[in-house]
Amino acid sequence: MSISSFSLEGKTALVTGGSRGIGKSIALELAEAGADVVITYARSVDAASEVVREIESKGRKAKAIQADAVRYNETEAVIATIQNEFSGPDILVNNAGITKDTLILRMSEEQWDDVIHTNLKSVFNYSKAVIKPMMKARSGSIITIGSVVGIGGNAGQTNYAASKAGVIGFSKSLAKEVASRNIRVNVVAPGYITTEMTGKLDDKVLQSIKDRIPLKRAGNPVEIAMAVQFLASDASSYITGTVLTVDGGMAM
Repeated sequence: MSISSFSLEGKTALVTGGSRGIGKSIALELAEAGADVVITYARSVDAASEVVREIESKGRKAKAIQADAVRYNETEAVIATIQNEFSGPDILVNNAGITKDTLILRMSEEQWDDVIHTNLKSVFNYSKAVIKPMMKARSGSIITIGSVVGIGGNAGQTNYAASKAGVIGFSKSLAKEVASRNIRVNVVAPGYITTEMTGKLDDKVLQSIKDRIPLKRAGNPVEIAMAVQFLASDASSYITGTVLTVDGGMAM
């Protein structure tokens, strides 16, 4: 296998929720590998604009589109924009997601619905929207960001765990539907990753988490991004319907 097998030169990638954290790292890593990149974002115009500037500084085309991942008509509009202004999309990374953690006795119906809709329905929306152009091209890679919580569960996260377990079942089913058209569908399931959100935890909580990880450290967003880049590239051309855990051994 040559180094060129990992190249994304000439491809267009769409990363949902790509303005910060893991999504931002994924967008930048795909651009580094040669892809033009479109990101979607919910609120932060400034953060999204900064990601676009960083991608363009790498010599790649970039665009940020504000869109609600739960609304299918907005999803279709994003794909139409990509087809008009870029090509593809050849790569879809379903990264948009939220958490609203609490024990089920305290969990409101709204907290349940918000997490399920954002984390699961968004994956349906974008995957459905890209399938037609990918089928026409007889090529494509869909990668959804799951979580080890969707595999092993976690107290206080029944809504989040259900959504992430759902995207695993969804992705395996979709992989079987579209494999004959050379479209691959996979899941990357991060463990504990250092982000702005996890940075707010106190030191004792952080240490207790690290103690449960065989590699005894947190991961970083670039490590997730590199796994995504692998699954987006021709280096993973015989991989579909799989869940790649990037978790320091946490799910063992």
